[in-house]
Amino acid sequence: MRVDFDPEELGGDGFYRFLTSVVVPRPIAWISTVTPDGAVENLAPHSFFSIASTDPPIVQFTSIGRKDSLRNVEDTPEFVVNFSSEPLMRQIRDTATDVPRTVGEFDMVGIEREPSRLVRPPRVAASPVVLECRSHTTLRMGNSTLVFGRVFLAAVHQEYLVGGRPNAERLRPLTKLGGDQWGTLGEVLHLARIPYEEPAR
Repeated sequence: MRVDFDPEELGGDGFYRFLTSVVVPRPIAWISTVTPDGAVENLAPHSFFSIASTDPPIVQFTSIGRKDSLRNVEDTPEFVVNFSSEPLMRQIRDTATDVPRTVGEFDMVGIEREPSRLVRPPRVAASPVVLECRSHTTLRMGNSTLVFGRVFLAAVHQEYLVGGRPNAERLRPLTKLGGDQWGTLGEVLHLARIPYEEPAR
């Protein structure tokens, strides 16, 4: 027997908690941005994150409400996606704290930064992979804004590469589940696609 959940009855907050418990696991984009004057370097996790296009390469994250990441992207308009890996979980959690825009999470949490090559926001030095992006499009939808960023440079620490590609088992990706639950990679399964063959006549 199923239990029905009506978005209208639950309201926005209630159905948000339901949706984020069902759409799992979600990769976490650890987004670094900088204020227009360059005085504050912001760093925040966003678990509504995906690839929007491969040619040109465009990634997308969603800001629920008007987060500092969104404001900085609108004003600058640049950001870095820092890969969220399991060893960085507590630092990622700590940068999710809702602090004023004048407070920089790099310094607040004690996260080592490194300069980006093509954009102003710094990278997280310990992140295995970084994507340097410039805003392509923003789209307002309900209480959220979707930020689409074109990737102009990707950089990977060499030890995470196998056969010239980032390797999931070495990256140890961290994901977000419902509530306070987080997910790790677990068992990696290998299952090749079955090519289509024309039926014999």
